[in-house]
Amino acid sequence: MRVVAVTTAQIKELREKSGAGIMESKRALEETNGNIEKAIELLRQQGVAKASKKADREASQGVVEPYIHGGGRIGALVEVNCETDFVARTPDFQSLAHDIAMQVAATAPRYISGDDIPESDFAALEAEFGSREEAIAQTALMDQIFIKDGKKTVRELVKEHIGKLGENIVVSRFSRFELGGSSNVAAIQKPVTEG
Repeated sequence: MRVVAVTTAQIKELREKSGAGIMESKRALEETNGNIEKAIELLRQQGVAKASKKADREASQGVVEPYIHGGGRIGALVEVNCETDFVARTPDFQSLAHDIAMQVAATAPRYISGDDIPESDFAALEAEFGSREEAIAQTALMDQIFIKDGKKTVRELVKEHIGKLGENIVVSRFSRFELGGSSNVAAIQKPVTEG
């Protein structure tokens, strides 16, 4: 099999699209014979592998990110944690926290993940949504389809950022408020990693 020479322009394009480092981008392009889309998928898969390796690491730094929508009619706060204050201050991490806050405001989740749903709640949720799987997909933040990219869940979005930033990332809790309506509040009881 002939190996295609990878150009600097290809590496730059892949870095811009994926956020990966120079050497990671170069290796991915070499492994995929210069195919940008295949290289992006390879980097995404590697990010998931990196995420599972970091899942046991403590995430005690981070941000509380607000999002207000509709002229102040809907608001959300999310706590997103990482391992170091350095990463918490990066634009990539802050953008992730903002996107998750926007997701909470837009979709009104009730739980952080499907694992957080008490067994006693499933009967009512299944009656409301038709099945256990659909109930989880609609009410658990990490299992929802990401509003900005219908091809991935919020969990996959977080895993991509774990791979990109090199630290464990955990969505610890959120609150959602709607003017004249009820509020949703969810929190994990102990540090639980998404893996």
